[in-house]
Amino acid sequence: MIASNPFAELAALIPPSAMQAYVVVMVLLVVAGTILDMLHKQSARYFFENARQARKNATRTLSAGEKGALALKTLGKEVLTSGEFNNPKRRISHLFTMYGFIIFVVTTAILIFAYPTQEDPPALVPLLWHLGAAMLCLGGYWFWFAIRVDVASEGVKWYQLNGRGDLFIVGLLGMASFALLWSFTRGAGALNTLFFVLFVAFTTLLFGSVYWSKFAHMFFKPAAAFQKRVIKADGSRENMPAIYDPSDPEVQARFPDVPAYMGANPPNMGLGIKREAPNHF
Repeated sequence: MIASNPFAELAALIPPSAMQAYVVVMVLLVVAGTILDMLHKQSARYFFENARQARKNATRTLSAGEKGALALKTLGKEVLTSGEFNNPKRRISHLFTMYGFIIFVVTTAILIFAYPTQEDPPALVPLLWHLGAAMLCLGGYWFWFAIRVDVASEGVKWYQLNGRGDLFIVGLLGMASFALLWSFTRGAGALNTLFFVLFVAFTTLLFGSVYWSKFAHMFFKPAAAFQKRVIKADGSRENMPAIYDPSDPEVQARFPDVPAYMGANPPNMGLGIKREAPNHF
C-alpha cells in the first residue's frame, strides 16, 4: 500500500485538474501570507535598515568569495542542520519535522502533477510520500509530547494551545497524521472519506494561516542568519550606533511593531525578526 499512489483512487471522484488547482492555491496562500506578515511586522524594513547601516559602519569590505563562504556556512548550519538549536533533542526533532515536511510536500506535488491517475508510479515516490509524513509525525509529536512540556524548554501542558503560536505545529501534525490515516484506510468507505476531509482541512489551515502562524519565519530566518555573519565578519557589529537598539525610543517610533525586548542581535533569531510566541520550529 505504501508503494501505491493514494491520489490515483481519488482521481475517480475529484478531477486531477481540481487537485492541481488546490495545490496552486496553497502556494499562493503561502506567498500572500508571507508578504502580509512582513508588511505587518515591518521585519523586512527593519532588516534592510540594519543592513544599510551596517555597510556604512563596516571596518572592511568583504570579497565575493568571503560572502560566498559565509553563505555556505549559513546554509550548512542554520538551514541544513539547524545548528542554532542548542538542545540536541529539539534539534533532532526539528530536523525530522523539517525534512519530513519538505519530502512530503515535494512528493505530493509530484504525485498530483506527474502521476495523478497512475496508481503505480515509480515506487520511490509514494514510498517517500509516506516516509515524509511519518518523519513529520515523529518530529512533531516528539516536540509536542516530550520537548514542549519540559519545564527546561517551555513547560506547556500537552493539551494547552498557545493561540496563534501553535497554529503551525497543529497544522503540520494534522496534515501529516490524517494523510497517513487516509492512505492506510483506502477502501474503508466513510472512515476513509472522513480522514481525507480532515487531511484537506488541516492542510488548508497550515497554508492558509501563514499570516498568523510561524510559517513565514522559515523564509526570513536564513537571510537574517547570513546577515549576522556578515556584520560580524566586516566589523560593523562593533560600530553599530545605539539608534539600532530596538529598545531605543527612536527605533520604537520608526518600527512600532518591533518589540523593545528584542536585542539588536537576538540569540538564534537574527536581525529584524519579531518574536510573538515561542519559536517552536
